[in-house]
Amino acid sequence: MARLLFVDACVRGERSRTLKLARRFLEAYRRAHPEDEIVERDLMEERLEPQYPEVLAERDALWEAGRLEEPMFAPARQFAAADKIVLAAPFWDLSYPAILKIYLERISVTNITFGYDESGRSVGLCRAEKLLFITTRGGDFSRPETSWMESGGGHIRALCAMYGIPSFQLLCAEGLDDVRNDKDALMARALDRAAVLGAEF
Repeated sequence: MARLLFVDACVRGERSRTLKLARRFLEAYRRAHPEDEIVERDLMEERLEPQYPEVLAERDALWEAGRLEEPMFAPARQFAAADKIVLAAPFWDLSYPAILKIYLERISVTNITFGYDESGRSVGLCRAEKLLFITTRGGDFSRPETSWMESGGGHIRALCAMYGIPSFQLLCAEGLDDVRNDKDALMARALDRAAVLGAEF
């Protein structure tokens, strides 16, 4: 039995196109992997506090004391222990909502999700073999002339390398706000891809 961690950063809730894609993926995953456990983390409900000075001071004190079992580090321990990970967040301001960045800062903890070997080289400590990032974009940022502007997927791909997660996958529906496009057709194709990915992931 594998444990899949689903992190929901779809801040528009039921109106979110990204959440619609994620749910299609999860439905297909459940059908294909009935023995697996799916753990969902709703960042809107959880509302993790940003790394303000007092939060960092507490974190640093606990870390220096070796108290990595404290609740503050629970998100990082959960992330590190997952067999598979799915992050869902819309494309905002060329990246993703701040709520996801707060979560990523919280899980980036030395000696839990990553560490250093004797030579000082960074090594990933996460168990997951794969991570899927699900997103939707109003514009098309896969074209050569616009891909340099997309920083969300690139950042998460880089974090996968830091965390030791060998496979990064992207499920993206884009061009959804371009009036020249048939947005319903674009979403339908993305939903089909979500179902295929869910069965294979």
